[in-house]
Amino acid sequence: MSRRNIAIIAHVDHGKTTLVDALLKQSGTFRENQNVAVRAMDSNDLEKERGITILAKCTSVVWEDTRINIIDTPGHADFGGEVERILSMVDGVVLLVDAAEGPLPQTKFVVGKALQLGLKPIVVVNKIDRPDARIEEVHEEVFDLFIAMEASDEQLDFPTLYASGREGWALKDLNDEKKDLKPLFDLIVNHVPEPKGDKTQPAAMLATLLEIDPYLGRVLTGKIISGTIKQNMPVKVLDLNSNFIEQGRISKVLTFHGLQRIPAEEAYAGDIVAVAGLSKATVAYTICAPEVETALKAIPIDPPTLAMTFSVNNSPLAGTEGDKVTSRQIAARLLAEAEANVAIQVRETEDKDALEVAGRGELQLGVLIETMRREGFELSISRPRVLFQTDENGQKLEPFEEVIVDVDEVYSGAVMEFLSLRKAELQDMRSSGAGKSRLAFIMPSRGLIGLHSEFLTITRGTGLMNRLFHGYMPYKGNLAGRRNGVLISTDAGEAQAYSLFNIEERGILFIPPLAKVYQGMIIGEHSRDNDLEVNPLKAKQLTNIRASGKDEAIRLTPPKILTLEQAIAYIEEDELVEVTPACIRLRKRHLDPNERKRATKTKSD
Repeated sequence: MSRRNIAIIAHVDHGKTTLVDALLKQSGTFRENQNVAVRAMDSNDLEKERGITILAKCTSVVWEDTRINIIDTPGHADFGGEVERILSMVDGVVLLVDAAEGPLPQTKFVVGKALQLGLKPIVVVNKIDRPDARIEEVHEEVFDLFIAMEASDEQLDFPTLYASGREGWALKDLNDEKKDLKPLFDLIVNHVPEPKGDKTQPAAMLATLLEIDPYLGRVLTGKIISGTIKQNMPVKVLDLNSNFIEQGRISKVLTFHGLQRIPAEEAYAGDIVAVAGLSKATVAYTICAPEVETALKAIPIDPPTLAMTFSVNNSPLAGTEGDKVTSRQIAARLLAEAEANVAIQVRETEDKDALEVAGRGELQLGVLIETMRREGFELSISRPRVLFQTDENGQKLEPFEEVIVDVDEVYSGAVMEFLSLRKAELQDMRSSGAGKSRLAFIMPSRGLIGLHSEFLTITRGTGLMNRLFHGYMPYKGNLAGRRNGVLISTDAGEAQAYSLFNIEERGILFIPPLAKVYQGMIIGEHSRDNDLEVNPLKAKQLTNIRASGKDEAIRLTPPKILTLEQAIAYIEEDELVEVTPACIRLRKRHLDPNERKRATKTKSD
């Protein structure tokens, strides 16, 4: 049986996972009566809730007499560490582009990586049944993107299909009958080369994905570059620089069939498999026969640009809502994450109860925090900060991002003014039809922290913003911080509606009545630029004197409950986010008001 290895790449929400669902169904992978979840490849709870792919996943389908290994990749640049490694495993890519939105920054990100590796793409213009589809224009935009990314003549001669992943059909020509995905299957078989690899050479495999299985231990997925890998065969592991790491035996060889992994006796060069039995091997390492001396070439990973401090929760409510609260448990969990996810780096800080976690962006770190929270961890999280570098002349450099904004034309002036305050420079502005404009900016990553909710307010929820790491450039100077101060609780207990009603005129509340509060906890945003200490515990004094008019019922404005990402973006340097399985709270770093004053005085000195 011949084989093909492909990756499906696209921008977030352009329909990769939905298309894979349709490929699985039409290849006969599922029984006729089998109950299959929508977006079956998004197995993680957070992926289902957010509708995004966070972890790359492998699947396999058989079409006629060809086995097609398909890898569904994340579209978000924050998870780019996954994308880069995945593309080294495959021999072709299916590039999915939304027929209305066209190529967006993450499309550019994944296409650039694929073209650098010399992969020949198949372009699928997806969602052509959308009422606002711009099919021909989008096709031209993809061609322009390939030219801009310096594609070779062979890569520029790409085949194109027009499809609806949700409806499960693809067309070579727009006049063809809308039937099924056979044109896509046939194109993959005819256009993507069969994987190369010499079966006679000693076995060598590059580990691309790592997961920890409760029964098998470390399971490494990757492509066999040469030779044959068999169950129980002795192997050794080499790092990127060909240094010896460990020796061991392959306890299990697993191949992919649909959404399942099936044990196999052996697998050959060109196959994508998962192996178990090693204790130290990790991503980008070479698993090979004992006689091999040189490691396989692995793709270097782009450096992290953002860091946060994860520390022990030391608030008065610590330990009441989670069961994993010690620094030892937090450190073990973060180190395990860093081992499986090469885009995340963890290092100890001077404070033994805290670790610094560096990653690609707010979304990636937010997903990690949310995952830990659901596992029962309690944490204190600091404000994100960007990681600076210094060039050979001693000049300070900071990370910059390319930001593409799609907005209604009436809001474009307000958006330009808003982003210019955050040191953004306009690169391009064009009308994208239907009363919308597309603006392109280059701006410091610092300026993007906490930007999204304000951006949605300015554009009345209609704006779309996409970002992509651009590179390190000279430091742009100070940025304006949050304009408003906060409302800080002076006491511990349960917040009372009567008290909150009186506090409400001072600003926006973040908590409902009867919420647990403590001294130093932030319960709202002050309407002015200074912090204000308030007492949310005062209840109405009851007397036995009847009032002449009946008491008015207390009507509170619904509080502004911040999500995890909003909370992390909202806090300043002297504040923390307390994250527990039950709650997300904001607090001052120093809970005692006297300590706060001392810390402020020390900083100003």
